[in-house]
Amino acid sequence: MHNPGIIKQDPWLRPYEGKIIQRQKYASQMERELTGGQSLKDWANGYLHFGVHRSDGRLVFREWAPGAEKIYLSGDLSGWEDRNEFLFTRIENGIWELYLEQDRLRHQDLYRLSVHWNGGRGDRIPAYAKRVIQDKETYIFNTQFWDPPEPYQWKNKSPDLSGKPVLIYEAHVGMATEEEKTGTFDEFRQQVLPMIADAGYNTLQLMAIQEHPYYGSFGYHVSNFFAVSSRFGTPYDLKKLIDEAHGLGLAVIMDLVHSHAVKNVNEGLAELDGTGWLYFHSGSRREHVAWDSLCFDYRKPGVAHFLLSNCKYWLNEFRFDGFRFDGVTSMLYMDHGLGRDFTHYDFYYDGGQDEDAIAYLTLANKLIHDVKPGAISIAEEMSGMPGLAAPAEEGGIGFDFRLSMGIPDFWIKILKERSDEQWNPGEIFNELTKKRSEERTISYAESHDQALVGDKTIAFRLMDKEMYWCMDKNCQSIIIDRGVALHKMIRLLTAATAWGGYLNFMGNEFGHPEWIDFPRQGNNWSYFYARRQWSLIKNQMLRYHYMADFDRAMILLIKKDPLFYTYGQHLIHHNEGDQVMAFTRGSLLFVFNFNPAISFSDYGVNTGPGRYRILLDSDSPEFGGFGRVDRSLEYITEWTGKVNAPHYLKLYIPNRTCMVLEKQKVRDAYSRR
Repeated sequence: MHNPGIIKQDPWLRPYEGKIIQRQKYASQMERELTGGQSLKDWANGYLHFGVHRSDGRLVFREWAPGAEKIYLSGDLSGWEDRNEFLFTRIENGIWELYLEQDRLRHQDLYRLSVHWNGGRGDRIPAYAKRVIQDKETYIFNTQFWDPPEPYQWKNKSPDLSGKPVLIYEAHVGMATEEEKTGTFDEFRQQVLPMIADAGYNTLQLMAIQEHPYYGSFGYHVSNFFAVSSRFGTPYDLKKLIDEAHGLGLAVIMDLVHSHAVKNVNEGLAELDGTGWLYFHSGSRREHVAWDSLCFDYRKPGVAHFLLSNCKYWLNEFRFDGFRFDGVTSMLYMDHGLGRDFTHYDFYYDGGQDEDAIAYLTLANKLIHDVKPGAISIAEEMSGMPGLAAPAEEGGIGFDFRLSMGIPDFWIKILKERSDEQWNPGEIFNELTKKRSEERTISYAESHDQALVGDKTIAFRLMDKEMYWCMDKNCQSIIIDRGVALHKMIRLLTAATAWGGYLNFMGNEFGHPEWIDFPRQGNNWSYFYARRQWSLIKNQMLRYHYMADFDRAMILLIKKDPLFYTYGQHLIHHNEGDQVMAFTRGSLLFVFNFNPAISFSDYGVNTGPGRYRILLDSDSPEFGGFGRVDRSLEYITEWTGKVNAPHYLKLYIPNRTCMVLEKQKVRDAYSRR
């Protein structure tokens, strides 16, 4: 029985109830047609069938290529020639198969498929290839037979984050080194993992894991969906990284790109069997007009099998703890959501949606949670599709979280367009807490997107070129003082108002200067901006560590209460003229003074009766502040006798500062009166 519970949460969806129910039915229908009655978890095993495997003492190769007329295995074993002894046999449903004696291919041997079709031939990488490497001289990509004599021995279990705040450290392995080069899994494991754990985050999000031919794509133009990007190391190296992350208490999720694929013919899926539409749409829907890539046809059983098996593969083989699905908006709409402002619910149900993609995402979320209960699925989606992060049985698509993509845009808009005197704390609170009641969200002040060429990080936008000269503690600069202060306030307010989780991109926690620019022809293939300068945070003569120290204290404060993100946020004070705001969350009281010039003494905040102690103060000298607040004091509310505001907490609130106070579980604050 289909009963879209999301309508109870949002009555404005009532006119679209029929369409929501139809989506539920369509996903169920697609599952039945795909699996034939099997469980989805048992059916999504394409990676165990296609590609190359050992079977009864032999090697078996299988490929789905219905448009092909002949397929040869070509590589080290054949002298890179088409030889009849390596000719595949067509069996059924466009599937080709080849059996060889198991010693014909050795660990790390290279090979490709030589595919012949009507009117042509071409070298191709198998769709399910699990290891693809690039020749350093010819730049050609080849499949590498990855069959180590001993499988990786896992040591640590995935941490259980159920019921806890999800605190995500988003990272790119290649640019995580300070050297001007591509970093490796081993370097990241040894040098960066300990810093992430020490910073208090409990979830590591890894970008660019799937193989991609162009480094500068940031990993979003994927060619080989089952292959670990070889530029960072081997599958063994990645498993060891994930294993040690688990040992440090970090869950590990990956950026999963199922929204499109690279157009490259020789490296990817583009024309694997000689046609251009095996995995993709034909006609006008084949190419993504904005991304210069190819769009999957999710209705095709072979495509759904490929992508769903891909989800299961990364969960089982590498023990990832979930995914952040990239480009979900592009998947949801046949026009990829381009040019729409999504100001009315009609945009979500007007017939312009890709119902096949929506059904696919619904099944992907079901599969992920069946394979690994407790796994995390996050949607990168900006249109606001209702129910995206609601359970499928309630009429949703089944993601656990959606990214609050409007928040970083809001911060940038304020920083670019308003003077400090125009910041309205009530408006800011409203923007940061807007959400759909049925969905959990991941909030962030900035991710990698805000640091790419053509944009600026929050720190760089606040301090710009002044960072080159005055981050030294001996240098006096009102620009730096302002920048450091607002950097801390923005991040605390964003994290404290989140509704499920918080995300930070590596280096942003300490105000990493400058932008991200991967090696490309336009910068003479330089790595100068495609790295992280960790030495800045380690240098105690510079101010960067102040921001990192505050970030760590903020994260640990949130982690201290596993139920933090289950408490409601209650705005108890905001004054546009003073630019002061206060809200509660559980037993914590958050106070912000955005006023650029005025500090307030004995500022009254209307609270219930109680005693409060300061847990976190952005003006503390340990965080680069001026030490204007006495953290040793216990603050006791005063009784006013007024009906509407009987209890006030009187505070000294310096300009451009924030503080967190905790209500004490002790004797009645008025027992001594």
